[in-house]
Amino acid sequence: MTDESEATPQAAIDAEREKHAHERDDRVYEFAAGDEQEGIPFVGAGPGHPRLLTVAGKRALEDAELVVHAGSLVNSEVLEAYCEHAELVNSVGKDLEELVPLMRDAYEEGRTVVRLHSGDPAIYGAALEQMDALEHEGVPTYLVPGVTSAFAASATLRTQLTLNETANHVAFTRPQGRTLEAEDDHIAEFVGMGDVTTCIYLGTHAVADTMDRLLADGVDPDTPVTVVYHASWPDEDVIEGTVGTIGRKVDEAGYRASAMVLIGDAAAGAGYERSYLYGDWANRGDTDGGTETETTSDD
Repeated sequence: MTDESEATPQAAIDAEREKHAHERDDRVYEFAAGDEQEGIPFVGAGPGHPRLLTVAGKRALEDAELVVHAGSLVNSEVLEAYCEHAELVNSVGKDLEELVPLMRDAYEEGRTVVRLHSGDPAIYGAALEQMDALEHEGVPTYLVPGVTSAFAASATLRTQLTLNETANHVAFTRPQGRTLEAEDDHIAEFVGMGDVTTCIYLGTHAVADTMDRLLADGVDPDTPVTVVYHASWPDEDVIEGTVGTIGRKVDEAGYRASAMVLIGDAAAGAGYERSYLYGDWANRGDTDGGTETETTSDD
């Protein structure tokens, strides 16, 4: 274990971040995502519905004695379904200086600990800093992926984020604000490309302002926008509009958090063309009457 005087979370993060720049953890080559590993799993709770938790995440929660969870961002139904026998600790309002010793001490006492993030920890999850702080103190950690809200929103809307001849790309982004400077806000660039489905996280409170900036940047006001509030939760709601109208509609609905904003035609399943995957192209190599040809999706 690291000397107590050096084991502040920030010092640990600085040390581990420097290590990442020069070497890859050996476990990268030893384990694949989904493998059982030693340590504290950082589990993606998924978008909200208990059925959308992964099998690996479900097993981790059912075995846990302590679950540190992301408060109201995790549907309470997930906790009720899978964490009946665990001690639950809400991480909201707790900084790293409190969370890291809490998880470290429980793990060193021999308790089975799970850190439960909303959605997928890889998307705006701030997981790595916690993992680095724990690893620096000798506590192994690993990631268990979850279903991110953009995918749940796509499923709710019965469409794809990529569609042939409509959207060839997907951008996961967030709007400018306290943690993102104006020069790092690229939403207008993504939308301006035309064939991108732009998925805006952490921006429900700023939908109107974001749309105003898009209009100021010359984006067509008729560009379709769909907002899915609490995707897969019991109170899920879908609001449809355009860059010119969606800000007012979201304000009228009163939503300030927990909504996925999707900009582009793909969210409506509109304008796409039939894929080559299931047409003549798929059999282009079958010239001898029976040879199968491996194909990959183009949409």
